[in-house]
Amino acid sequence: MTKEPISSAGGFTVLPDYDLQSVPVEYEALILIGGMKWLEASALDVKPLVQDAVIKHRIVGGICLASAFLGVCGVLNKINHTSNDLAYMQEWAGDNYIGAANYIKEPAVRDDNIITANGTATLEFTREVLLALDIASESNIVEWYNFHKLGFYNAHMPKMP
Repeated sequence: MTKEPISSAGGFTVLPDYDLQSVPVEYEALILIGGMKWLEASALDVKPLVQDAVIKHRIVGGICLASAFLGVCGVLNKINHTSNDLAYMQEWAGDNYIGAANYIKEPAVRDDNIITANGTATLEFTREVLLALDIASESNIVEWYNFHKLGFYNAHMPKMP
């Protein structure tokens, strides 16, 4: 929404490349990170961008409260999805959300080009985004995920001389 530096709840600061007025016409994915900002009225300024991405069949991802924001946008009504909590989603998104029958209690869910995850599923969310972007082979992405999730690497390693 701004090009000004943004600090996360954990103290991580990022400098956005774009604001809502300068988003490129062509892009592969719209990834919405979690955080309490989605509860603010100003978050609705992002809704047209989300709807445009869905219309253009772009990859759209939301984790934590951003997944619930996708419910506010009406994106999750006809697709399988997850979030932090179904009851919270229904309450917060109100009449915009009628997709409870498609809610799956899993860490991350990808249905076509829409990816959702609860706030504890950063690795699962990232795995689904990487798979959707098709940036590497599925086996390489799964190896990456397993390494970070399980703490060990199963790939064939060359023998030392």
